[in-house]
Amino acid sequence: MAQTTGVLSREAQNEMIKKERRANNAWHKLLRNKMAMVGFVIVCLVFLMAILAPLIAPCDPAAISPLDKLQGPGYVSSKGVVHLLGTDEFGRDLLSRLIYGAQISVVVAIGSTAVGGLIGILLGLIAGYKGGLVDSIIMRIMDGMFAFPFLLLAMIMVTVLGSGIQNVIIAIGVANVPSFARMVRGQVHVVKNEEYCNAARALGEGDGRILFRHILPNTISPIVVYATMNMASAILSEASLSFLGLGITPPTASWGNILTSGKGYLQTAPHLATEAGLCILITVIGFNLLGDGIRDILDPKMKK
Repeated sequence: MAQTTGVLSREAQNEMIKKERRANNAWHKLLRNKMAMVGFVIVCLVFLMAILAPLIAPCDPAAISPLDKLQGPGYVSSKGVVHLLGTDEFGRDLLSRLIYGAQISVVVAIGSTAVGGLIGILLGLIAGYKGGLVDSIIMRIMDGMFAFPFLLLAMIMVTVLGSGIQNVIIAIGVANVPSFARMVRGQVHVVKNEEYCNAARALGEGDGRILFRHILPNTISPIVVYATMNMASAILSEASLSFLGLGITPPTASWGNILTSGKGYLQTAPHLATEAGLCILITVIGFNLLGDGIRDILDPKMKK
């Protein structure tokens, strides 16, 4: 009897350990956060829409049909083509252009975050670890960049480099460098004097090894959170640049230049600006909700 009780007790303990591990698992924490899951679903749908654009777009996004211009949602052309979200000022299918516009948004979000993150993280690591004159020089340069509003700095970069998706990615990425650098520098100041870093120095490890083996892995959580939220900012920035005529140029479809074309038809064809604006709004909200959820999961102070 005692042996049976002992076996049951061990099984119960093992089951409790499994439940505790599941509860502490990042994915299960994300599943329990309803708002984060909403953001995760939105982001996944946007990425799928971008990846599968050639397969799911009902029409060629650049196909012009002057006879079908500025038609509302649900319009059926003389050729029998159904335009679920209507057409633009050139008779192009708006649903197809919005789907292909998601490609631009995803590429710009990932590309600009990668550019800004790589440069900013490297500068932040060096400034925070070295301190002294090196820190002062790097951070004064970052402060000088911070003196310009983010969008203005991106506009200046695009004006110098020219329009096009590659230049937009570089411009938004460079404008993001100061934020990444300052955030990482602050984290390095906290981590670099921890016992494991002091032990690594005592063992004779070089600065590069300490930076990338000990310090960077322990600053990765806030970097991931900031990068996720930064993607929302990048999408909004690309749309703003395209709206101002400095970003993605027609006939390439982007949510920003669809919004630009719609501003001239707010009275006669409000669906143009409304549908593009909703795509931007929903996507930005999705990334922000996901970023908040990831922050709650990775923050050890959060007990959910």
